[in-house]
Amino acid sequence: MAIPTFVDRATLHVDAGDGGDGCVSVHREKFKPLGGPDGGNGGDGGSVILRVDPGLTTLVDYHRQSFRRAKSGQPGQGSHRSGARGEDIVLAVPPGTLVTDADTGEELADLFEPDAEAVIVRGGKGGLGNEALASTTRRAPGFALLGEPGESRTVTLELKVVADVGLVGFPSAGKSSLIAAISRARPKVADYPFTTLIPNLGVVVAGDVTFTVADVPGLIEGASTGRGLGHDFLRHIERCQAIVHVVDCATFEPGRDPLADLRVIEAELAAYGGLGDRPRLVALNKVDVPDGAVIADMALADVARLLDEELDTDHADGIVRVFPVSTKSGEGLGALKFAMARLVAARRAEAPAPAPRVVLTPTPVGGGAGFTVERARDARGDLVWRVRGAKPERWTRQTDFSNNEAIGYLSDRLGRLGVEEELLAQGAQPGDAVAIGPGEDAIVFDFAPQLETGAELLGVRGEDPRLEELRPAARRRRARDAEYQAAREAAMEGAGRDDDWRDVRRRLLEAPDDEAADDDDVEVVWPGGTWLGRGDASEGTTP
Repeated sequence: MAIPTFVDRATLHVDAGDGGDGCVSVHREKFKPLGGPDGGNGGDGGSVILRVDPGLTTLVDYHRQSFRRAKSGQPGQGSHRSGARGEDIVLAVPPGTLVTDADTGEELADLFEPDAEAVIVRGGKGGLGNEALASTTRRAPGFALLGEPGESRTVTLELKVVADVGLVGFPSAGKSSLIAAISRARPKVADYPFTTLIPNLGVVVAGDVTFTVADVPGLIEGASTGRGLGHDFLRHIERCQAIVHVVDCATFEPGRDPLADLRVIEAELAAYGGLGDRPRLVALNKVDVPDGAVIADMALADVARLLDEELDTDHADGIVRVFPVSTKSGEGLGALKFAMARLVAARRAEAPAPAPRVVLTPTPVGGGAGFTVERARDARGDLVWRVRGAKPERWTRQTDFSNNEAIGYLSDRLGRLGVEEELLAQGAQPGDAVAIGPGEDAIVFDFAPQLETGAELLGVRGEDPRLEELRPAARRRRARDAEYQAAREAAMEGAGRDDDWRDVRRRLLEAPDDEAADDDDVEVVWPGGTWLGRGDASEGTTP
C-alpha cells in the first residue's frame, strides 16, 4: 500500500522517559570507615515536545512512524554523583496543528505560531539518593527513592492549514486553476472534470500586502451527511480571514446556476459551523467561455444582492464583492486579488498583537497537599479504604517496598500529611485494607497506625549508632579537657570574683606548707601532673 505524501491527521503514541533511581552509598576512605551517606540522585527522564516548523506542510512523518519514546534518566551513583538526565525528543509539526488526547478528546495544544512548543508528556522525576535524604535527625539513611515513571499518552494530530483566504466551491469550479493563476503554486489542473484531493497553498502579492490562499476539495450538496469527501477538509479554512466562493458559470450540469450553487455551498458551511463571521467574496469563473460570460452578466446583480442581503449582511459596505474572472485569460484577476488583500489587511488590523513565543506544558504534578479518603469496594467486592491525591500517589511510586526503612519513611510522610489521622477519624480499624492510587494500579496494605493517643515516636528512622561513636584520639582529647576544667573549677573555689585563675594557681603552688595544711580537703588535679594540698609539695609534680 502506497504511503500518501500529504497527511493532515495522524495518531501518535508518545512515552516520556522514566526517572533514574536514587543511590544508597556510604563514603569510605582511609581513617574514615563511616564517612556519611554520599549516594547521588537519579536523573530526570526526557520529555516529548512538539515544536512548530514553518517549513512543514504535512504530518506524513507520524503516519509512517506513530510511536515515539524519550530516553530515561540514569540512576545515581556513589561519591555524590547524580545520574544523567534523559534527552528530550523534539518533534516538528507544521503550523496549524491541533493536538488532542485520543482517549478523552481533551484539547492539549493549538500550535500555529512559528517555533511555538508544547510539552505533550513529561519525563519522570529522578529519585533522591540517601545523601539528599540525610538530615540532622536522619544521619545515615539506608534507602533511596525510586525514579518516577514517565507519562504516556496517545494523541491525535490534526492539521488545519494556516491561510488568509480560503477558496470553496463545487468540484471542477476552477479553484486550483485560480491559485495557479494568482500565485506561483502549481497544483494539478486539467481539461477534464476532477476534484482536488489535498489542500493547495499559494502565496499572493497585491500591492504591499502579501497573503496566502488555500483551496479545499470540492463540496457537493449533502456533504454534511457524508456525501463525497464530506466536511473532512473544511477544517483547513477555519483559520482563514476571508472566504471566496468560486462559481462555475460554464457548467453543463442540469439544475445548476450561480445563485443555486451559492446557496448550496453556504448551507454546507453553516452545517459545518464556525465560519459565519468571515467576509465573503464571489468569483464568477470561466467567463472566457461564451456561455459562461453570458451567465455571469445575467447573474452579476442578483449574486451581489444575495450576498449583501442574505448570505453576508455584516460585511455589506457598498464595495464591489462579486468579480467575473477567467483563470485562462486573466480577466478580472487583478481586481479580485486587491479585493482579497483589502479584506486580509482589515482583518489583520483588528487582530491583537502577536504573543511572545509560547511553551505549553502539562498540568504540574503534585501541586497542593490535598487528598481524599473514601470507603469503596475493590474488584473482588471487598471493602477497602481508598486514598487519592497527587502527593500520596507520587510518594508511593517512589518507594522501594523491598526496603523496610523506605516503607517506614513512606509511613512517616503519610502521617505528617494527615492521612493516618483522617483514616482514624473516618473509623478505620487496625488491619483494614488501605489502597493508595487508582484502580488496579493501587498499592494495598493493612492499616497499622503508628501513633496512638498520648504515645510518642521513640526513635528516628535513618539513625546509625556507629556514627555516634568517637575515635580513640577524640576520646583522649575530651578526657583531658574534662580534667582541665575540673582542676580550674577546684582552684577557683573561694577566690574573688575579679581574681584571675592564673594568679590563683600560682599562689597555690607557692603557698607554704602551713597554709596548704589549712586546706586538707582540697585536691587539685592538673593535666599532666598532680599537686596535693596535703603534705609536702615535693610529693607531687607540677606541670
